[in-house]
Amino acid sequence: MLVAAPERWDEACFAVPALRALVASGLGAGVLCTAGQREFWETVEGLTVIDFPVKARARGVAAGISGNWEASLAWESGLAAEAFNIAAIPRRLGADDRKLAKLLTHPLGFAAEPLEHRVRHYLAAVEAVGIETGRAEFFLPAALGIKPAPQSVLLCPDSDFGPGHEWPVERWVEIGRKLIESGRRVTVTSVDSGRGRGGGVAQNLGEHVEFFHASPLAGTLPLLAVHGLVVAADGSLPHLAAHAGATCVTLFGPNDPAWKRPLGRRHSVVRRHVECAPCLLAKCPLDLRCQHELETDRVWQAVREKLDLA
Repeated sequence: MLVAAPERWDEACFAVPALRALVASGLGAGVLCTAGQREFWETVEGLTVIDFPVKARARGVAAGISGNWEASLAWESGLAAEAFNIAAIPRRLGADDRKLAKLLTHPLGFAAEPLEHRVRHYLAAVEAVGIETGRAEFFLPAALGIKPAPQSVLLCPDSDFGPGHEWPVERWVEIGRKLIESGRRVTVTSVDSGRGRGGGVAQNLGEHVEFFHASPLAGTLPLLAVHGLVVAADGSLPHLAAHAGATCVTLFGPNDPAWKRPLGRRHSVVRRHVECAPCLLAKCPLDLRCQHELETDRVWQAVREKLDLA
């Protein structure tokens, strides 16, 4: 079965347990993804990875997969689902929604319950074809073979989800200084589509920290794995860090952690629940109170607990 990879990084991470279940079923599983996601999907053992350029057309992608697969699975409409249809894959499975249904031979009536974690969306689709998904190993971090450096902490103040997901720079600087004073080795990173807050934090902390720009994101998995603790704004990076094996403290604002927190019980979420949250908006139409009312002490307490500081 050839599966269409979700385009968003958080969704790709949420789909990993379902792909592992497909591999374990013995069906012969593959994933069709953009070239930028190849390194990520290659961390899923036993999965055949087929990639295509970002500007590829569905007909060209279809030519490369035609005749090689008996079944396909698409979570959403898009280039991959169109390519499955053009390639005339005999059994084309997917979510039973209006945009996608016309490309399928077998719409699946799966659904996650309201307020369930997003991972259930992907697991439910696999369960709908009779595959068991409840094994603990499906939810483990990737086996990258990288041990975290002692006392190493990564800060990511940037979010590629939009400015409404970013905490004030001066509070990140305060967290960074506390970490340095506690003897931790601090690295600061920025991401594409962020507002450059990582660079500002690194500049304020000066020679006491290292800085790098996390781009392309899939290529940074080894760097993320090196850090035992990642403290990050809600965005793609903490999900990839969790996949790489780091423990994450994620600062949530407009998003709903019950629905979209990084996978794994070892992680923590810090948020200031306000009247208008979760609004799920990239840019706040009000006064960004979910970020401005999140106190530094609350974030530091979560960090201290993960570092086992007295």
